[in-house]
Amino acid sequence: MIENASSLVDAVTEFSRRDVTIRHRRRVSGGDINETAIITLSDESQMFLKENRADLVMMFAAEAEGLLALGQAGIPPVPQPLGWGRDGSKSFLLLEVVESGRLKSAENFGSALAHLHRHLRNEKCGFPKDNWIGSTPQVNTPMLSWFEFFAECRLGYQWRLAHVNGYGNKALTRAMESLQSRLSQLLPDLDGGMASLLHGDLWDGNWMAGADGQAYLIDPAVYYGHREADLAMTRLFGGFPEGFYRSYHEAWPIESGFSERVPLYNLYHLLNHLNLFGASYMGRVREILLRYS
Repeated sequence: MIENASSLVDAVTEFSRRDVTIRHRRRVSGGDINETAIITLSDESQMFLKENRADLVMMFAAEAEGLLALGQAGIPPVPQPLGWGRDGSKSFLLLEVVESGRLKSAENFGSALAHLHRHLRNEKCGFPKDNWIGSTPQVNTPMLSWFEFFAECRLGYQWRLAHVNGYGNKALTRAMESLQSRLSQLLPDLDGGMASLLHGDLWDGNWMAGADGQAYLIDPAVYYGHREADLAMTRLFGGFPEGFYRSYHEAWPIESGFSERVPLYNLYHLLNHLNLFGASYMGRVREILLRYS
């Protein structure tokens, strides 16, 4: 992988190891944060290009690192990161092109995610480096306690950011503090005292079916934590196919009462959406805070 390239052309030629040029750029849909395109080179090879402001270059560096971390599990597959850097007023990330297709088996996707969670584990929650969730910084300070990590690095950070952005009031802040103090009563501890490597932002828009029929993980916000947090996020915006959940639970069952914990895990993501996209998320944030405090 080419790191911190000084231009897009330099990254392309250095990775290709031959004298190639960018022949064509085709814009494609890429979510709410980045501009995305498939570039075709003069040798007919292709790369997937993501671009954003130049000051967000380390966001792309972190995404590449997250994909490499997830890729250690073997399954689910991820697109290979090829290079990242700055090009004038923009930052960029180059990825392997994954041709889209149709998912062959939701059951295989579920068991593959259980494999990821079970085989990439750590004694501490967090990650060696901070990264991003969307374009919001994500704090990954390593901690032994899942409850302290979720309270401080997830809920606490986002709530302080929401306060800076003008949301919340004294009553809701007291509710947040109460909730944070009760997490050890509301959530299960880590499985066997070990945190699992999580995708970190696993909603329905952050996986895609490849031409080979497999589910590929994209746009990660990785960290080590309780695997229930990944599963809860899958239910936030519509949910995954039922076969996905069934096969996950068959491969590695989770503790009873999970459905009651889903909103609490997803409070982190709703707070992030509040900070990214505005007040339309405040009602759901308030409802969850008052329910669990």
